[in-house]
Amino acid sequence: MRFDIITIFPEMFGNVFSVGVLKKALDRNLIEVKVHNLRDFASDKHKQVDDRPFGGKPGMVLKPEPIFSAVENIRENEATPVYLLSPQGRTFNSSFAEELASHRQIVFICGRYEGVDERVVEYLVTDEISIGDYVLTGGEPAAVVLIDAVSRFIPEVVGKTESVRSDSFIESVLAFPQYTRPRDFRGKKVPDVLFSGDHKKIEDWRKKKSLEKTRLKRPDLLDQKTK
Repeated sequence: MRFDIITIFPEMFGNVFSVGVLKKALDRNLIEVKVHNLRDFASDKHKQVDDRPFGGKPGMVLKPEPIFSAVENIRENEATPVYLLSPQGRTFNSSFAEELASHRQIVFICGRYEGVDERVVEYLVTDEISIGDYVLTGGEPAAVVLIDAVSRFIPEVVGKTESVRSDSFIESVLAFPQYTRPRDFRGKKVPDVLFSGDHKKIEDWRKKKSLEKTRLKRPDLLDQKTK
């Protein structure tokens, strides 16, 4: 799978994909990440990609011409989805990540300043994506989050597929508690059921604890599940 990122600050991505699971996925050619400088697609000699908004509002807006040109040069075909990373977009979650993982290529446009020319939203992008109800200085951090989350659903990126299936949010509940050695740490002991050898009891305990954790920390997830 290929991820293409359009940004005016390509240096922000630095070595972010050079460690951990994503590095291994890149080394094994399971994923490909291409970062494109939007200024390379500007047609004027000053490589201008933004301008003042009509109507007198302060700030700058990303121009449509270089964005359209970038997408038209980058996307492999019309089936490739193009997403603008924006706080006004569809809220990103685990099921959305799994949906995106079905594509061969995805193009992400990193918003900046006061946003992008509305014609990009109306006539170019597939949709807008938000990673939460807050505002970042730009879409670059969101692009990293999206690529990390989506890559986990690509076959062989994560060593054990079952670990992805048991992650928090997959079944609209949080993950169950996890423990490791030592069994007794400063008098705080690991639950005995985990040493019972009874897989049915362990699974039942995990489901129970998962629900308890969700009720305590994210009861909204349970409300969504019952709708």
